[in-house]
Order: sequence, then C-alpha cells, then structure tokens
Amino acid sequence: MKKLTALLMIAAFALTCVGCGAGKGDDAKSEGVMTYEEYVAADLDTEVVIETYVQAKQSWWENQATVYTQDKDGGYFLYNMACSEEDYAKLKPGTKIKVTGYKAEWSGEVEIIDATFEIEDGNYVAKAEDVTSLLGSEDLIKHQNKFVSFKGMTVEAAGQDADGNDVAFLYSWDGSGQDGDDLYFNVSLNGSTYTFTVESYLCDNTTDVYNAVKGLNIGDKVDMEGFLYWYEGANPHITSVTVK
Repeated sequence: MKKLTALLMIAAFALTCVGCGAGKGDDAKSEGVMTYEEYVAADLDTEVVIETYVQAKQSWWENQATVYTQDKDGGYFLYNMACSEEDYAKLKPGTKIKVTGYKAEWSGEVEIIDATFEIEDGNYVAKAEDVTSLLGSEDLIKHQNKFVSFKGMTVEAAGQDADGNDVAFLYSWDGSGQDGDDLYFNVSLNGSTYTFTVESYLCDNTTDVYNAVKGLNIGDKVDMEGFLYWYEGANPHITSVTVK
C-alpha cells in the first residue's frame, strides 16, 4: 500500500512538473525568432522575425494594418502590415502573432514595415508600466512602444483659441483641425512640459479618452495610460485619462 501511495505521489509530481514546463515554454521564442534584445540590436533596414502579442489596433486600410504589440520584454509597432479584413478582425488584444518584416525608423519611431504575420497559440495583455520618473531621461526611449502610464502630471496650455484665450487641447498639432482629428495637449512635471496625443485612428471621437481630453482644464492633475510612441522625442499615444 505504501509503495502504491508513493508511486501515485511521484506520478502526480511528474504531471505537475510537466505543467510547469509548458507554462515556461509559452514565453520561449520559436526557432529562428529574435528575442527583444536581438531585435533592438538589429540594424535598420534588415529583416526581423519576432513573436509578439497584439495590444491595440490603430487602423486597417486597403489590406494593411497598423498595430501596437508587446511581449514581456518590450514593445513593437507594426506599421501597414499586410492583413486582410478578415484577419484584422481576429487580432484581438492578447493575440500572439509571428511577424516577419523590416526594421525601420521614422522621426525617431522604430517600427516594423513591409511585414506579414501568422497567428499562433498564446495570449498576453501587458499591464501599464509606470514610466513617470523617466520623463526627460535617456532611459525613457528604452520603453518605446510599450503600454505605459504617467501619473500626477499637470495640464498646461496647448495653445490659444481664435479670441486669444489659452486652451487645454488643440485639434491637430497646430490647432487647424476639427472634431474627429488628433488631439494634442501639454502636460508638465517638475517644471518640464511634454506633448501628448490622442491618435484619432486609435481612439476616435466616440471614445472615453477623446472626450476626457476635450473636457480637460488648464491646471488639472491627471493620470494617463497609453503607448509610448516617438516623434522627434516622446509623443505618447494616450488611451485613458483620469482627472485626480
């Protein structure tokens, strides 16, 4: 009886170990796939192969998709990736995909272009990483394209309206736009001011974040989440704003 009990315990332990191994295997890269570190080290204009997870979809047009993705080590921005409308519908947050394309850069934003993809088994949705303390530092760019948060920032004037009054946001970067266009707003921390954006393809004028930014007042204290996009410096694409 003791021998039987011991054998059952050994079998149960073995099954537990197999389960643990399967969990770790989900994080491992397939053969021929780059780690995030290898992707960062790759030269621009060279072919890259990555495995990553969809975090948000920005747009689909003429069988091309622009998607924010991330694995547990870093973020990847996929620009105009070849994608049918049917497959675009399958790219839910957390979906694991294998991507083959070319590493490129545009005004500081590192992205993957001319890409194709295939859906794989696996799921991962990143939690927002607080990078508030990195604003203004050289370390912030190491988190480019990740889903991040900024906390305790102050809304500053973004520009002026037709009557010369300070306003908290602008339609388009220079105020020449209209409702439905990108929103630009300024926030400060410790005496430095930064420009954040609500990208209208990512979050249109029906979304909570778009209307929250339209409701901001100069001097408001805010917490924000979004994707750390880059354009001549940090230009986060915000997906949520909370007035404190």
